[in-house]
Amino acid sequence: MEFFHPKYLPTWILILLMKIGALVPFRMQVFLGKNMGKLFYPLFSTVRKVATINIQKCFPEKNKEQVSALVKKHFESIGVSVFETANAYYGRDEKIQKLLTIESEHYLTDAMKDDRGVIILCSHFMPLMLSSRALSLKHTIASIYRPQNNRLFDKIMVKGLTNGGGIMIKNSDTKAMIKAIKNALPIWYAPDQDLGTKGTVFAPLFGIQAATISATSRLAKGGNTAVIPYSFTRTDEGYNMSFSAPLENYPSGDLVHDASQTNQILEAQIRKNPEQYLWIHRRFKTRPEGEKNFYADI
Repeated sequence: MEFFHPKYLPTWILILLMKIGALVPFRMQVFLGKNMGKLFYPLFSTVRKVATINIQKCFPEKNKEQVSALVKKHFESIGVSVFETANAYYGRDEKIQKLLTIESEHYLTDAMKDDRGVIILCSHFMPLMLSSRALSLKHTIASIYRPQNNRLFDKIMVKGLTNGGGIMIKNSDTKAMIKAIKNALPIWYAPDQDLGTKGTVFAPLFGIQAATISATSRLAKGGNTAVIPYSFTRTDEGYNMSFSAPLENYPSGDLVHDASQTNQILEAQIRKNPEQYLWIHRRFKTRPEGEKNFYADI
């Protein structure tokens, strides 16, 4: 009865809209989502400014008009992500499967056959939650997630991503992550956000010193864990799910070297689909001592 409190009424309305949105055909979802994003663009000035600063810093070769155009495309992608999240929680397996083009999946399946620990290294692109759901259609994985402040929405998220047999592990539960790796249960892990100075090192991303989570290399310790880069991006026809070869000599024992390596992979992925990355996150809010806050004027 807890979730029937009036404070959850907006969440219940959102859930209803998500269930309806998941029924909409893919091309219509993209059309409606892009137009929603165009409406979001003038309304959310603060996050628009964050995205603009991030893109200016990461693509200094772009002029003002080019930066503005990319920010607008990014907001269109944010609009589409509303439907992608709905698909992640409520979409039919058959619908999602038909939208997938899968590349180099053997890197994942080969590592799983060898009973190795596996870290599926992903990033915060717009279809992030759908990328977890899509993986779980064929593989039993543990998704590392941050619990939501809204307890009802958190419950819906966990239920939506575990209906197919997937497992959810809180990002604060390091012991559960280590246990999953030791038991050869692949973990889906997106460590590309700025969480402050605790547990991070500074490593270059687009030539900028970025506070980078060092837990990836810590979790991979032991010599029998494959760290496999994973990309999941939207295309005109659906979604491209792509795996890359396990990282070599990883972890190296040097946290900065390892963080630089994963940031290079992230940067290459972003350059392929820049509008789909999560630019509204303050990725560079933690600065090395003495450096100015990029977002101080917002």
